[in-house]
Amino acid sequence: MLGIIVWTLLIAIVVNLILKRFHLPTIIGYILTGTIIAYVFNLHAAVNNHDLKEIAEFGVVFLMFTIGLEFSLEHLKRMRKEVFFTGTLQIVVTTAFVISICMLIFGFDFRTSLIIGAALSLSSTAIVLKTYNENNEIKKRHGQRVLGILIMQDIAVIPILLMISLFAAGDDKSITSLVFETVVAAGILLALLYISGKFLLEPFFEHVSKSKSDELFVGSVLLVAIGASYLAHYFGFTYSLGAFVAGMMISETKFKHQVEADLTPFRNLLLGVFFITVGMQINFQIIADNIVIILILLPILVSLKYLIIYLLVRIDDTKRVAFKTALSLVQIGEFSLAILELARSRSLIDPTYSQILIVTIVISMILTPIILKNMSSIAAKLLTEDTLKLPETHNVDKDTKGHIVVLGFGHLGQEIAHNLREDGHNYVIIEHNLKYFEMGYKDNEPIIFGNAAHKHILESVNIKDACAVIVAIDNPEKLHLICEVIDDLTHNTKTIVKVTRFSEKQELESLHLEHIIVEDDVVARALVDETKECRVNFIKEQKED
Repeated sequence: MLGIIVWTLLIAIVVNLILKRFHLPTIIGYILTGTIIAYVFNLHAAVNNHDLKEIAEFGVVFLMFTIGLEFSLEHLKRMRKEVFFTGTLQIVVTTAFVISICMLIFGFDFRTSLIIGAALSLSSTAIVLKTYNENNEIKKRHGQRVLGILIMQDIAVIPILLMISLFAAGDDKSITSLVFETVVAAGILLALLYISGKFLLEPFFEHVSKSKSDELFVGSVLLVAIGASYLAHYFGFTYSLGAFVAGMMISETKFKHQVEADLTPFRNLLLGVFFITVGMQINFQIIADNIVIILILLPILVSLKYLIIYLLVRIDDTKRVAFKTALSLVQIGEFSLAILELARSRSLIDPTYSQILIVTIVISMILTPIILKNMSSIAAKLLTEDTLKLPETHNVDKDTKGHIVVLGFGHLGQEIAHNLREDGHNYVIIEHNLKYFEMGYKDNEPIIFGNAAHKHILESVNIKDACAVIVAIDNPEKLHLICEVIDDLTHNTKTIVKVTRFSEKQELESLHLEHIIVEDDVVARALVDETKECRVNFIKEQKED
């Protein structure tokens, strides 16, 4: 066993180092590692080991725990539409479509069709949220929509598992009694977690932190995360649901950031184990025997999920948000693998069909990191303007001169607008993100909804007659594109840009920019200046002594 672990670590490191040269994510490396060790050490059967499955699942548990740290109860209340409306509709509509296909085309009975439909309606929490956490997409509008749907899918696993138990048990237990027991269990679980989080967590962590022992604090974090997961599992729910609620409870305390920092190494390690077990389920013999079915099934499932999610999100959001949300969730998830395996073990689905679906699911999961990595560039190429019914935006008079144009109303743009307003400057803002546009509109800011990379939008704010143009956008690709468009109109003589590092400044050299602020340089100078002041004070104190 120790030899297999050593070889697994070596293969994982080598594979990921190779993939990094091609800018591919580590998730794919772990999945490939799982496939390699499954064949080298003949471990295809080991993936069904109960203990290994539970260890791997705790990667998802810790991921959901850290996601919960970012969301308070108030935040979740604000997301109730994304969770309960969009999330529920997505599951119901997807399941209904798959049931229809299974019964009408393949001739499956209703029970089998319902199980397959419910399983295929779920997406991969582990892959999507891990990627979104790493690139900070989770805080963007489409990230919120994705998170809301995934939370609802996690909740939906509970009735799906109950449904399988009911089908397997026959008529021994009525649906009414099962539903009643589930509702009571959910009430008790939430009450216990809420009371513990509200009244016990902060005093507990304060007491532990007084010991000034890092080991005890880390142990306490693990106790809370695993304890909440076990409690949820005891009441018949998923481990990750309990961990998510526990994370939300801790987010209300002052220990939130320290808890997140201490738990991250455990999360990443166990997520690696989880993705390795996913790779171990790839069986090339099954793929070879059913290659035609898989090649037909995969694009049909992906297209169906994309279309359903896109249309649901598009009801009340922009094309870009709907596109990114749908594209993020087209894969089938890890809980689907567990559902199909359980259904197969209860003789509710044919083993051959189960294996074909499992391989199809794993392939969809492998493709997901590549899709997520290129999602923004795909959206930029395929989508131009978002067409959504917007409130009447600010108008700039044709004779307006000497004003300041601010491109972007994100966190930096908001601070810039605040300072311009305080100093009494005449300014106008262009914002393409609906969420930030609505924030500015509600605050009575002179804001226009539009894409600053389009000349006619810039010309509509009299950019040629402005005294300055401030580009408050963090995305280097978008910033470069916008500066190119401004260069055509004003030669960038009055454009002010903020970049993070010198390499980004060098990439803008050909665009005639005279005012580039390098964030790293400014921060470094400020820190050195503060150090000089500390040194002067230190020398004074030494002389006085």
